[in-house]
Amino acid sequence: MMLLSNKAVSALEAILDIACNARPDPVRSSEIAERIGRPQRYLEKAMQQLASAGILKGVRGPKGGYMLARERRRIPVGEILRIVADSKTSADSDNGRAKNKDAKNAPCGMTILEKICEEAESEFLARLDNITIEDLCAEQRNAAIKNLDFTI
Repeated sequence: MMLLSNKAVSALEAILDIACNARPDPVRSSEIAERIGRPQRYLEKAMQQLASAGILKGVRGPKGGYMLARERRRIPVGEILRIVADSKTSADSDNGRAKNKDAKNAPCGMTILEKICEEAESEFLARLDNITIEDLCAEQRNAAIKNLDFTI
């Protein structure tokens, strides 16, 4: 079951960082990693997957880094999570399920619970498909404005 793994949260944080900091130049992965407090090597893999999927655009060279490949309003959060979840090895995630479903002695409760979890995950992702990176940027801006202190 996916929901929000550490990798998914890191990918969303990185995309949000790029969306807020990539104008007009690309953002280096080392800068992103430092701002969001994640190891660069950990982020780089996910960012390459997101670039391959057309969410990010990688720019090479001394002023290189990552930029959004699409407008922020055209990047749904659900799509990002699916890309990151699909990057798991199929053997790790599917083998365990296949064993439980194919086993004659599998507890009925586990089969029912797996089905419920799959349905909940589908509903969760469907809701996240209606939230875009633009929406998250707006929420972040609003939170920053609320936290401003004008005390002199």
